[in-house]
Amino acid sequence: MAVDSSNFRRIDYVKVTILGLALSALWGSLHSIVLPLRLLDFVSDTQKNTYLGFLTLSGLLLAMIVQPIAGAISDRSNFRWGRRRPFILAGIISAIVLLPGISLAGSYAALFAVYCLMQICANTAQGPYQAFIPDLVPEDKTGVASGVKGLFEILGGFGLVYLIVYFANRYFVNEGNLWLIPVLGIIAALLLIALFITVFAIDEPAFLTSRVLPFSSVRRHYISRLRHNLPFLYFLVSRLLFIMALTTLQSFSLYYLQDIIKVPNTASATAGLLALVGAGMLGAVYPAGHLSDRIGRKPMLVISGFIGATGILILLLVPRYGFVLVSGAFIGIAGGIFMSSSWALAIDLLPPNEEAGYLGLANLATAGGAALARLIGPVIDFFNTRSWGLGYRVMLLSCLLYFVVGALLILKVRRRR
Repeated sequence: MAVDSSNFRRIDYVKVTILGLALSALWGSLHSIVLPLRLLDFVSDTQKNTYLGFLTLSGLLLAMIVQPIAGAISDRSNFRWGRRRPFILAGIISAIVLLPGISLAGSYAALFAVYCLMQICANTAQGPYQAFIPDLVPEDKTGVASGVKGLFEILGGFGLVYLIVYFANRYFVNEGNLWLIPVLGIIAALLLIALFITVFAIDEPAFLTSRVLPFSSVRRHYISRLRHNLPFLYFLVSRLLFIMALTTLQSFSLYYLQDIIKVPNTASATAGLLALVGAGMLGAVYPAGHLSDRIGRKPMLVISGFIGATGILILLLVPRYGFVLVSGAFIGIAGGIFMSSSWALAIDLLPPNEEAGYLGLANLATAGGAALARLIGPVIDFFNTRSWGLGYRVMLLSCLLYFVVGALLILKVRRRR
């Protein structure tokens, strides 16, 4: 759908991307603080990593399934209110209703059920929401819009965590969940505000289409289309590798600082490192969106890959905390460039009238990369038992390979006309 560039204002960038901030705040808070602490009420300290890994991996697998299906169905919906907003409204409201269950759950099984249902509801909204940029943003502004989307997602993922830490510091195992009331209230309020803006401030035109596929045909349709869309397949593999590199570094940074760098206060050192990575991402994501509109998505993604690889080389060659921070800045910049340029490239590759479905498939790479990254944990332990520290070197070399191969695969992507 062609969009008139002259009618697209700066505030419209906020309207089409604000929901990303709230969703990132939701998952960033749950995954980094709320769920790890909540699990301590139900499982032993020696099993907490296993149970947390199983819980979050199950959620990522659900996201991989639900997003493309919800997106594909919204592509073919005939609602007079628009193709996307009915799914967004139903999904976010359902997720908000389920939020108190995180605090009320009396067992691991109950917490698991609530979390999985929230994944289904939130991803039912996220799949169609992701199509707002190709639906409503002029083609010459999609890079900037992707940069704004990435900026909001970083702010949501990092910003709320520090506020939640304030309440979480008052948490003690088996002494009640009063600390969760303000935490979940803040998350619910953010979701409601973002939902209100998305549903009532966006003027989504009605889209009537006769190209309606039966639900059972959605999977076969996209498998068939992907076989004939090699550029998008190359893009998916490249995105998966970038996500694997970034998620691996985030997931195992605390243990790396503890075992290899041997900092005296691991938690504070990790927080400082993540803050620097977040600052690098914030500083790079919006300018990268502008540059990708000017010089192209592929050059920016290749630059991102080699900046990330440079950060890994610093960790390999000089394993000291000061240089770890320098490496974190490089990796943060690489991540910011990747977030805006990769999403803009995905939009460039979309077939007409299948935007949400294909962007849901792009999430297969996002969620799949995040899930696969966690599998390197046993590899680290295996090699560390052979020679102490060898496992972390294998981890870093793997991340170096992910960045380089991901950047090179981008060169094989050809933009659809």
